[in-house]
Amino acid sequence: MNDERGFCAGSVILAFVLGGIVGAGVALLTAPQSGRETREKIKEFSDETRKKAAEYAGQVKDKFSTAVEEGKHYVEEKKSLISSAIDAGKEAFQKEKEKLAKS
Repeated sequence: MNDERGFCAGSVILAFVLGGIVGAGVALLTAPQSGRETREKIKEFSDETRKKAAEYAGQVKDKFSTAVEEGKHYVEEKKSLISSAIDAGKEAFQKEKEKLAKS
């Protein structure tokens, strides 16, 4: 059946879910309540969603800031380590150069 018409189980389930969402939206708009009550419900829902989004954004910002600070400390630590290694290499090179010059 799904080969002949091009339908698969996933697309059928998706159609039912989308139909349910559209039905819920239509039910909200045609519910036996005044337009004022409907607008208040929509406003409350949008306010709650806005608050949750702001909280989530704040949490993400905090985590990002923490990660950036940890990254800075890590880079600074490795930078110091690499500088020390380069200085040690230069010193070793100079000593070997002096040994070869004396020979």
